[in-house]
Amino acid sequence: MIPEHTSRRAALAALPAALALTVALASPATADGNGAYQINLAQLNNSGSKGVAMLSLKGNQLTVKIESEGLVPGQPHAQHLHGSTDGHDFHCPDPSADTNGDGVIDNTEATVDYGNINISLTTSGSTDAMDSALAVDRMPVADAQGKLSYERTLTVSQAVVDHIKDLHIVQHGIDRNGNKKYDFDGAGKSELDPKLPQEATAPTDCGEVQGAAVGSIPVGGVETGTGPVDGAAPGTGVPAAALVAGGLAAAATGALVVLRRRRSLPAAGRGGNSGAAA
Repeated sequence: MIPEHTSRRAALAALPAALALTVALASPATADGNGAYQINLAQLNNSGSKGVAMLSLKGNQLTVKIESEGLVPGQPHAQHLHGSTDGHDFHCPDPSADTNGDGVIDNTEATVDYGNINISLTTSGSTDAMDSALAVDRMPVADAQGKLSYERTLTVSQAVVDHIKDLHIVQHGIDRNGNKKYDFDGAGKSELDPKLPQEATAPTDCGEVQGAAVGSIPVGGVETGTGPVDGAAPGTGVPAAALVAGGLAAAATGALVVLRRRRSLPAAGRGGNSGAAA
């Protein structure tokens, strides 16, 4: 039999630690903006492209890493952080976004879903949302196998830091007629700039922030198209830290329930006089 005061002290001692770990493990970013997030890029426009991206924040320094494949070989691929920093909920589009029924989700149609450009992910120079949106001379180029690697550290606004989980990555450039280049025969002129083919500006893939992640692109992420969240519990796709946090929260709640039940039991039911186990 465990004396009531002993079990109560044990429950109270465990409670603060459990709650503290729950808060720490469930929070991917600290108050000063530090944190890391994973984005799995999935194809749009039946492009066959896919990839994995990491967003890592240290204060107002944002490092963006992207590894993608299935892109148009040897062609530049415009890429951006889309979304809102003022509370609007945007997301990646689905096939229903092709409102004019021409078989291609163009950028104007998709913007309704994924929002305006926030940052242009150029390889050098300006990252301005407007001036650099179609700066194809400063966008990364896919290699001969259609693979693209990108890394750049940017200074971002506090609004981006505060709303990083509301943003997502979109890459552009498709090959509708399968000739491994951008041309006007594939899908006509771009609605953004008639001097460019639609193939050059239509979105090829899109991905949303998955939550707390880690510091590197997971092995096998691009190959599977749904790279695992680092530290995920097997078969869940949920970070193990989140599951642990949930378990600790449950344990903490259980401790409170035990204490409340003990306080509400009549004296005869608490052990001591009755000899019942506590």
